[in-house]
Amino acid sequence: MAPAPLQRPYRGRIAPSPTGYLHLGHARTFWRAQQRARDHGGILILRNENIDRARCKPEFVEAMTEDLRWFGFDWQEGPDCGGPHAPYHQGDRHPLYRRALEALIDGGFAYPCTCSRKDIQSAASAPQGADDELIYPGTCRTASRSTLNPQTPTRPCWRFRVPDGEAVEFTDGAQGPQRLIAGRDFGDFVLWRNDDVPAYQLAVVVDDAAMDITEVVRGEDLLVSTARQLLLYRALGLPPPAFYHCPLLKDERGVRLAKRTAALSLRALRDQGESPPALRAGW
Repeated sequence: MAPAPLQRPYRGRIAPSPTGYLHLGHARTFWRAQQRARDHGGILILRNENIDRARCKPEFVEAMTEDLRWFGFDWQEGPDCGGPHAPYHQGDRHPLYRRALEALIDGGFAYPCTCSRKDIQSAASAPQGADDELIYPGTCRTASRSTLNPQTPTRPCWRFRVPDGEAVEFTDGAQGPQRLIAGRDFGDFVLWRNDDVPAYQLAVVVDDAAMDITEVVRGEDLLVSTARQLLLYRALGLPPPAFYHCPLLKDERGVRLAKRTAALSLRALRDQGESPPALRAGW
């Protein structure tokens, strides 16, 4: 399951979601991604992960590119640059995700699920996984498209059926060797939401493969997601990238920064007269 060593020309990416203003924690992780691309003599791609149109706002997309440019980011493909893999907005790539979902369904890797989050939370057999996500208890695991009741008022979501007990192993560029057990450290996960929105796990795998990303640099909070995504790469017959998970930036209380931490947004820091070189000092 481990990603192959980097052999192709280096292609990295930064992939913010415009659900709020970018903060200093985003900037530090993205800065590391840019450094990795430069160190390898490669290129950096900016991808707008606006797949959830209900939460992503146009004003945040504009602010995203403006704040990144102000901070000193220089991407070679993506918004404002063009390139062979445009569009770089996930909201425009829905058909690609749908085709991937259909391939997973046809291959027997996905099944429909009508369980609500409340159903999963109330199940006695739904412990938390390694990243505190609830492990799906398998209520709908035997369901298939042919067993769906067309009269059911609620549209089902689609879940990936993980190979219970299989060890997913990879070496992270920052965190070292990793070993996660499917069904214990993470369970069957959502591929397609019941509001007809592709889930993060599916969308990023499809996009990173389509954009020839050779290394994914992101926060360590997504380390367990790498195991899920490696299973998706295998099921879809796609070559996985290497991974590099950065430590998260935390506030004075030891809590990781979030978009609601408005005082440390790049926009607020700029308005306060802070300079990007000063903010980057020590990185």
